[in-house]
Amino acid sequence: MNSVAFRDVTLLLGRIGIGVIFIAHGWQKFFDLGISGTQAMFTDMSVPLADIAAIIAATFELVGGIALLIGFAARIAGVLLFLVMLGAFSFVHIDNGIFVGDGGYELVLALGAGSLLIAGVGAGRISVDAFAGKNSRILSPS
Repeated sequence: MNSVAFRDVTLLLGRIGIGVIFIAHGWQKFFDLGISGTQAMFTDMSVPLADIAAIIAATFELVGGIALLIGFAARIAGVLLFLVMLGAFSFVHIDNGIFVGDGGYELVLALGAGSLLIAGVGAGRISVDAFAGKNSRILSPS
């Protein structure tokens, strides 16, 4: 496998992994906890503007996760998901240390870094962006 093909396959697998995690978290916020339950949880965690932040986080995680999974507007989704993880890091996890078992920031750090990486390099050639956005500066995979 040449280096370009290897790059595209690794980007695809990375997008799928990160996308699935975001989809699961967005799904949980919408359908398991419900938006009202997510808003209550955000309020309990002292997240600023908890009612609005819960809706934004749930939407960006679910829709952004799907976007990463299929590689559509991956640069935009990557930036938005990074910002959600930056908020989670800053408002919820920073004081708990690194380990997720202690409520720490290791998961949000990994997801945020992965999202930012995808924002920086694009979705790769195995993506909707590559098929639909060859002439778009926003959707361009490279």
